[in-house]
Amino acid sequence: MEKFSKTTLLSLSAVAGTYAATLVGCGTPGLTAVDPPAVEETCTECEACSSCRSCASCESTATPTALSKQLEGQVAASAAKFPEAIRSKFQAGIDIVRNSGIEESAKQVGDAAVDGELIGWDGETVLLSDLWKDGPVILMWYRGGWCPYCNIQLRAMQQSLDQIEDAGARLVVLAPELPEKAKETAANAGIDMVALHDRNNELAQEYGIMFDLPEPIVPIYRDKLKLPSYNGSDAMQLPLAATYVINTSGEITYAFLDADYKKRAEPSEVVDAVRSLSK
Repeated sequence: MEKFSKTTLLSLSAVAGTYAATLVGCGTPGLTAVDPPAVEETCTECEACSSCRSCASCESTATPTALSKQLEGQVAASAAKFPEAIRSKFQAGIDIVRNSGIEESAKQVGDAAVDGELIGWDGETVLLSDLWKDGPVILMWYRGGWCPYCNIQLRAMQQSLDQIEDAGARLVVLAPELPEKAKETAANAGIDMVALHDRNNELAQEYGIMFDLPEPIVPIYRDKLKLPSYNGSDAMQLPLAATYVINTSGEITYAFLDADYKKRAEPSEVVDAVRSLSK
């Protein structure tokens, strides 16, 4: 099994004993760094929470809806808000990342998981292999608290935590944003989880899901979203919003990889993937 001893973000559950770690950032399956300036998307009406970055008041009170439907709502809100020229730039970015072959070159089902020593914003450190030797682990990357799609996914996964834990798995959420930023993301989004810091996308790189932001969208991420201030680095890089399930042998048994940051692993699909391990 590959070994990776880098400082990264760990899960709140592991620290708190529930091992339900979640990063407050953004993660889509195979995230591409091409998202309309989410930082400018504000919640003008609480009923339209699908278009806000951090509206904790409606974070988990409504009846859960399929994550894909919630993401489609965000897509529609962004389409109504941003001009075609901006949306075309982001779509071009998605296409560039997909055409790089990252979805095929990243770690796949059947590959050995990469171990990592992760640290959360609470200062606790956890070795991933210590978690998966006791039961299946779900690794989920999100891009950052500035990403509305990530926040939607984080809330959906939190609503599914009982099912995840009943299936015997632990949720570990990772993000490149600084621990203090991850803590803010959790507070703003009403997420009761601790984020693990994947410093400089080091673990994401080992999994093959880190990519350089396409040139057409670098100015937006650098100047409007202020990505360097979130990640503590001038590197214009992000991870795909990937989700993996790892069994007790350290083998990847489920992988969600998509270059389109607007698409994420459906929680029910991830839970089914965990349950299938006991059959």
